[in-house]
Amino acid sequence: MSMVQKSSNPIGSLAGLVLALAFIGFTLVQSGAISGGLLFFLMIIVLAFIFLIGGLRVVDQYERAVVLTLGKYTGTRQPGLTWLFIGIQRMVKVDLRITTVDIPQQEVITKDNVPVGINAVVYFHVESAESAILNIQNYSLAVSQYAQAALRDVIGGIELDPLLSEREQIALEIKKIVDEATKAWGLNVTDIKIQDIELPADMKRIMAKQAESERERRSIIIRADGEFSAAEKLAQAAERLTATPGGIAMRTLQTIEKINPDPSKTVIFALPVEFFEGIKSISQFFKDKEK
Repeated sequence: MSMVQKSSNPIGSLAGLVLALAFIGFTLVQSGAISGGLLFFLMIIVLAFIFLIGGLRVVDQYERAVVLTLGKYTGTRQPGLTWLFIGIQRMVKVDLRITTVDIPQQEVITKDNVPVGINAVVYFHVESAESAILNIQNYSLAVSQYAQAALRDVIGGIELDPLLSEREQIALEIKKIVDEATKAWGLNVTDIKIQDIELPADMKRIMAKQAESERERRSIIIRADGEFSAAEKLAQAAERLTATPGGIAMRTLQTIEKINPDPSKTVIFALPVEFFEGIKSISQFFKDKEK
C-alpha cells in the first residue's frame, strides 16, 4: 500500500458535468419547458451544490494531509472531515504508521578481508508530513538506499569476529547514522535489525574446525582436572588406610572380591597381617645390622 496518496483533480469531471447540464438545459429551453432565467438559476444552484460536495475530503486517524494551493504549501490538515477549493487546492495524504523497509542482501568485505552477505530491516515512521512531502521525493526509497550505504560503511570497518558477536551494537550504530541523515526529511528511524550474516563455505568449514578444536581442548582440560582430583583423593585414602590397623588388609579383600564375581570359583589363602609385619621387622633388623 502506498504511504503517499494524492487527491484526484476533479476539474475534468466537473467540466464534463457542466457541459452535460448545459446541453440538457438548452434542450429544455428550446422545447419551452422552462425559461432561460429559471434555467440559469437552477444551474447556479446545482453547480454550487456540486462544488461544495465535491470539495469534501476525509483524512484517516493514521494520516496527515498536506495541502497545496496553486502549487504552494498552505497547511497540514488533521484527521477528520476537511474541504478543498476544487481546482485551486490539492491534497497529499501521508501515512504516519511505522513502515518496514527490507534491505536486500549486501555483499560486503570486512576489515580483515572476509566477504560476507548481510541483509537487514529498517523500521521508521513519518514525524513531519510536510517535510516528508516537500523535502524528499520518495522517502521510503531514500531510507532504503541510505541504509544500504550506511550498512556497507559500518561493516567495512569491522572485523569478522566483532561482526558475529556484537550484532546489536552494530545495528545501533547504523541506526544512529541513518536517523541523523533522515531528520531533515521528517522521518524517525525507530530500529534497524540485522537479520542474517552469510559466510563463505570455506570460512564456515574453518570455523567449524576451530570450534571442534576448542571443544576438544576443553574436554582434555576437564579430564585432566578430574584425574588430578582423583589422584589427590587416592593419596588421601592411601594415607588413611595405612594409618588404620588392618585397613590395607580389608581393602585387599574387597579388591579380591571384585576381581571374580563368582565367589565359588575363588580360593583365598589368608595370612595374618602380623606375619607380614614380622617379615618387615626382620628385614629391617638385618639392614640395620649391615650398617
